[in-house]
Amino acid sequence: MTPAETRAAVPPQSADVAESSSEVVTLGEGTVRPTKGAERQPDAGPAPATDTDLPAADAAEPAPAGRRRFQWTRRRQDLAVFGGFLLTAIWVTSQIWMDPAGRVASLYSSDPAQVQFFLAHSVRVVLHGEFPFFTEQFNYPDGVNLMANTAILALGIPMVPVTLLFGPAVTFVLLVTLGLAGTAAAWYFVLSRYVVSNPLAAIVGGWFCGFSPAMLSHASWHPNIISQFLLPFIVWRVIVITRATRPYRDGALLALLVTAQAFINEEILLFTAMGCGIFLIAVAVQRPALWSAAWRPLAKALATCTVIAGALLAYPLYIQFTGPMAYHGLSDAVRDYGNDIAAYLAPGSPTIGGNQRANVNLAPNYSEENAFFGWSLALIAVGIVAWLRREVLVRALAATAAFYTVLSLGERISWWDRELIAGPWEWLVRLPLLDAVVPTRFGMITSVVVAILLALAVERTRTLSLDRRTVRTLTAAGLVLALLPLTPMPLPMTSRPPVPEFITAGRWRAYVGPDQTLVPIPVPSMGNTHGMRWAASTNLDFKIPGGYFLAPRNGNTGDPGRFGGRPSGIGRLLEDVATTGRTPELNDRQRRRSLDDLRYWRAAVLVLPVRQPHSEPLRQTVEQLVGPARLELDVWVWDVRSLTDPRT
Repeated sequence: MTPAETRAAVPPQSADVAESSSEVVTLGEGTVRPTKGAERQPDAGPAPATDTDLPAADAAEPAPAGRRRFQWTRRRQDLAVFGGFLLTAIWVTSQIWMDPAGRVASLYSSDPAQVQFFLAHSVRVVLHGEFPFFTEQFNYPDGVNLMANTAILALGIPMVPVTLLFGPAVTFVLLVTLGLAGTAAAWYFVLSRYVVSNPLAAIVGGWFCGFSPAMLSHASWHPNIISQFLLPFIVWRVIVITRATRPYRDGALLALLVTAQAFINEEILLFTAMGCGIFLIAVAVQRPALWSAAWRPLAKALATCTVIAGALLAYPLYIQFTGPMAYHGLSDAVRDYGNDIAAYLAPGSPTIGGNQRANVNLAPNYSEENAFFGWSLALIAVGIVAWLRREVLVRALAATAAFYTVLSLGERISWWDRELIAGPWEWLVRLPLLDAVVPTRFGMITSVVVAILLALAVERTRTLSLDRRTVRTLTAAGLVLALLPLTPMPLPMTSRPPVPEFITAGRWRAYVGPDQTLVPIPVPSMGNTHGMRWAASTNLDFKIPGGYFLAPRNGNTGDPGRFGGRPSGIGRLLEDVATTGRTPELNDRQRRRSLDDLRYWRAAVLVLPVRQPHSEPLRQTVEQLVGPARLELDVWVWDVRSLTDPRT
């Protein structure tokens, strides 16, 4: 078969990389193994997938008369793998699927409430044409810069029908489920098509990318972080453009992927871009000759990507960095987040071998366990690098993993919570863009590299000079040793207060006008986000003051970031009562300042659920400020329009 005939045989889904695949083979010895039973011609592109490439039954064996033999085709294999990943994701999220609106992660319940608020904002964008990058529906009247707060528009807008039909709580758990399964499926697809030919190798790699301890730790809180299904395609397109024959087209495709990922999570996009750069540099250092052939198409494609993605993202990024309520740099509370070295040697909390108590002080908190491979997988990963050290690809992956592992340790490198030395992050943390990064999350890229190393190791077992039974036994034993302790378990959940009937029945509408606020008691903040869930349940039909978000520290655009808006006297007062359960005796100054806050918010009504913890001390405190309450359905209500309306 001539090269032209071979290219004609490439299936449509591989045609766009057909001319670019030869460079992948040259990245290292055996980087991409040819499909069994097929010889590739130079520049012929990926060999077409056939049923004989897969673990089907012996095709030579005739099917029994009258019965059609089942053919294990590539498509059927893919569907089976995708279904397995989806079932695993449902298993992981099973505790919250039991009651999406009534259950939440047992710790840090504020993040799910924030995400549900953003999902409700997407409904307003689609149905009411609301400005997507800024809102006054919380933190009124100052508002919130949504581009600087990961409003997940690329996830929320496609999910608007689900949010309208079932509510943002259901959309939240659906996104978590699809984020885990979709990330695993996407990595499996890319690995199976372009990196390894052994289906088991691709399954193992995809599995760990989707269900690593780092992914599980974020699953209860951060669907934007675990929705990484575009990343394998971004990585693959970057590799493709190093030898692209149509660099402008390939650059345009990369730009579309980059733009979509920017509206899911910019931090993960930045990590991916950095990782691609480190990997390509590591390859070029080992094989300088590759650079002479790669730099021209790479430069053309990246220039095209920069122009197109820059044009698409220019205005959103302008709002993010210079628009109202924009901030520069993260709060010190999260900028110091780093992994302990020992975190890489312990299993993650939400796994079969994990122990939440044992992981105390090894990670910033349980939602940021971005390492936690366990001793067995950590040693096996090092062993894989030692075994395959002659391959350029493996050495480049090892360099990338080492780079991200060191950065993930943060500004102070520690061992079992004992500080050792200053880390390189101390000198990088103030650089533009990096000043908005949470360093512990660099460990998530290390997890991806380890997943690829596992896939390559399973693939390379075919080269061992041992009989097939021995190879299978060793491979199975290694995978059990590495992955069994990290088997995902259902994420722990706890019950949370329901949205009051006063809200769900629409009784609030008799009080709150378009430019007025409903003030939940206690006032919404980082630690009190139930009011945000109330608003989200109505698709943000009413405004609230305060909330959980990032904003400039002093309310001036360009200041360093902090959690929450400008401090308020009544907000701090009621937060103290909600925490301590003690009713203070208020003086005239406190009353005047609280009334000023209510006027600034244009408050129409204050609402306190009857079943709110410490509801009686809270009711007594508010009554000292604005007078007696009225019980309506399941809440105490204070109509304060006569006190806050400037026209009265």
